[in-house]
Amino acid sequence: MAIPLSYNFRNLVVRRTTTIMTALGIGLTVAVLAAVFSLTEGLRSAFAASGHPLNVLVMRKGSGAELSSQISRAQYNEVIKVRPGIARDAKGEMLASLEVVTVISLPSIDSPDGENISVRGMLPVGMELREDASLKEGRWFTPGRREVVIGSSIAKRYPPGKVGNKLAFGKGQWEIVGVFDSSMPARNSEIWADANQMASDFNRFEVLSSVLVRAQDEVAVQSLINELTADPRMESDVYREKEYYEKQTSSGDVIRYLGTFVALIMAIGSCFAAMNTMYAAVARRAREIGTLRILGFSRASILVSFFLESILLALLGGVVGLLLVLPLNGLTTGVGSNTTFSQVSFALRITPKVVFMGMVFALIMGALGGLLPARNASRKEILTALREV
Repeated sequence: MAIPLSYNFRNLVVRRTTTIMTALGIGLTVAVLAAVFSLTEGLRSAFAASGHPLNVLVMRKGSGAELSSQISRAQYNEVIKVRPGIARDAKGEMLASLEVVTVISLPSIDSPDGENISVRGMLPVGMELREDASLKEGRWFTPGRREVVIGSSIAKRYPPGKVGNKLAFGKGQWEIVGVFDSSMPARNSEIWADANQMASDFNRFEVLSSVLVRAQDEVAVQSLINELTADPRMESDVYREKEYYEKQTSSGDVIRYLGTFVALIMAIGSCFAAMNTMYAAVARRAREIGTLRILGFSRASILVSFFLESILLALLGGVVGLLLVLPLNGLTTGVGSNTTFSQVSFALRITPKVVFMGMVFALIMGALGGLLPARNASRKEILTALREV
């Protein structure tokens, strides 16, 4: 015969102070873990949702990132642009943009001393390759001038990122003339300018960083990758643009590992807290246990009942933890990318996956903390239990 679950609910309510304190301890641990996972989930989502499926990125072999890559104008004109399978715009122009990438330092709300921000110089056709971007404020930069447009994430997190302000880099002052917003989140952490003007300012007119190409279709994507990788004149690494962005999710690995380690240390403490709570409950309810045995409830029923009570306590803690971390959903923050060597802004995301993992973590703590006390309760002899005060 099983002990009714209402018995466990009643005991949690009667011991409300102890219940609240233990649930809060478990909740704080769940909140830490959920916050870490919301960070990594937000970063993963930002990169996974970026990049056009038909865009191909060409970089120097072994460079690993556009910042350290070198592609010459001769390679761009004589090897890349002549490839079949490259899409054309309405004017018949090849959709292939030779680009230069560098980083500058901007003071942010979180780091007044400055953080690295990616600046991308592109040809006019580069804007057509990024049709996902639209102006929120101002206008697009004019080729041949020291003008830039900034991503919406930069405008939000960096005080100097306002239309009309000027940024000092290269050989002069660059005026911010617009703010853009892209449906591909990783782009919103960049500053865009004219490639030729940037190349001139940084003395890189003949050797730039990378080339972004739009293929005609999925078959042409793989063909371009195979041909450009094999061409001895290039010595290049060629990626799908989406693949390149997805590789950058490794930037969140340190956060995930460190945060998980801290959460595990806290979990050990929470398990002991739950265990102490349940041991105290067993000691106070010795007569109840003896009475339950007299009424015909078996040792197994008592073990299951006390174990379930610990699980209920953990579930309450899990809900508390998730409620504590829920306000973080959508909060914008940034992390340094190991690929671009610059800050990438993204929004924290409390997804169903994060909620599920948080609740599973709480249940594990409840199970570990409740098993031994439940076993202790089930092993009490009837006469001994009835004599205990």
